[in-house]
Amino acid sequence: MAEMKLEELSASNIVAANSLTLKPGQEQFVAPVSYSAAASVVNPNTSWQRVVTIDDEVVGFIHGNFDPDSEHEEFRACLWRINVDADAQGKGVGTFATRALAEEARKRGFDRVTVIWEPGEEGPEAFFHRIGFTDVGETQYGETIGALTL
Repeated sequence: MAEMKLEELSASNIVAANSLTLKPGQEQFVAPVSYSAAASVVNPNTSWQRVVTIDDEVVGFIHGNFDPDSEHEEFRACLWRINVDADAQGKGVGTFATRALAEEARKRGFDRVTVIWEPGEEGPEAFFHRIGFTDVGETQYGETIGALTL
């Protein structure tokens, strides 16, 4: 397999990031990349957004948020959104992106990264558990809060 690379989300790759496809049933668990792009405008100092490329083709997107002053602990260093193209799923793209986010969190002085997901058969729970996140709580809406200790 070709080498995976990480690039900042930019005008030159946002269309490709927005065009990432999903497997059937995943739509309800993943918001469009454009939602994350809007967040970077609102929170430019805390938002960390990258695309994963293979052979210069965008195959994944990750959005992290780093806000050490957040009143909610689960939002201080969190994986806000991750999308991997349907054809690239199961090939290590999500793991690669999440490890990069974890490394960025370490550099910024955090000792854990959190993520929130909606439970469901086609949802991301198995992926998050497989890469080391453990359940640490639940939101008032029934979503699972997971944490990865760095």
